[in-house]
Amino acid sequence: MDDKILVKKVNEGDRSAIRLLVENNKSLIWHIIISMVGHNSDCEDLFQEVFLQVFKGLRRFRAHARLSTWIGSITHHVCVDYLRKRKKETDLHSHDADQKIVLNFSQNMSWEQHDKEDLNRLVLAAIAKLPASYRTVITLYHLDERSYQEIGEITGMPDGTVKSYISRGRNLLRKALLTLVPDMEEILDDL
Repeated sequence: MDDKILVKKVNEGDRSAIRLLVENNKSLIWHIIISMVGHNSDCEDLFQEVFLQVFKGLRRFRAHARLSTWIGSITHHVCVDYLRKRKKETDLHSHDADQKIVLNFSQNMSWEQHDKEDLNRLVLAAIAKLPASYRTVITLYHLDERSYQEIGEITGMPDGTVKSYISRGRNLLRKALLTLVPDMEEILDDL
């Protein structure tokens, strides 16, 4: 369904349109929340806060961007506010590029000893250990398949910064994965 039509129906109180809006965007919202604040007891509250903000602001939505991008931007702002209030991170845009990533995975294991599910868990755990802004752009780009422009609209970062954060995030992931599983290099080179 077209964004404008969906917004119109939601604003009219159409329950099936409301369900469709939630269903179409819940994965994006969870990815942003988890990537920015991690798994904690406040995640469900943040999810609900995002939808409260979406429904409050929906009458102002003018379709200059995709609806999902607009919702992603609201999610990002809700998470930034949460982090500011909790003082978990004082500056989302400054990082220690040499930050060590520590995972509960046996040292020097061969990637061939693990199935794809184990490998996926390892990569997701490594992503979870990245600084918040890297986690966010990596998640939006690789898991949600958003463009640089959409990520910029969601996070408020210029395209060049988005590209830079994706590149730095990938490098941090690569280093972490190679430290844990040294013979994984041939797989990483193929990606």
